[in-house]
Amino acid sequence: MANGNVDFFNDTGGYGFISTDDADDDVFFHMEDVGGPDLEEGQDIEFDIEQAPKGPRATNVVRN
Repeated sequence: MANGNVDFFNDTGGYGFISTDDADDDVFFHMEDVGGPDLEEGQDIEFDIEQAPKGPRATNVVRN
């Protein structure tokens, strides 16, 4: 699993981006991949990275 922190979160849209050293670009995530309460900017998380058509996407997101 990769480690990172929430760089941006849009609570209305239920999506955001993760900053991590494990990918060249910020990694997109959607709350459907998280479950539970919303994430907050700056929050540390663990996740898997999949390559999606528009770039890297986080799956199996877990709060630290």
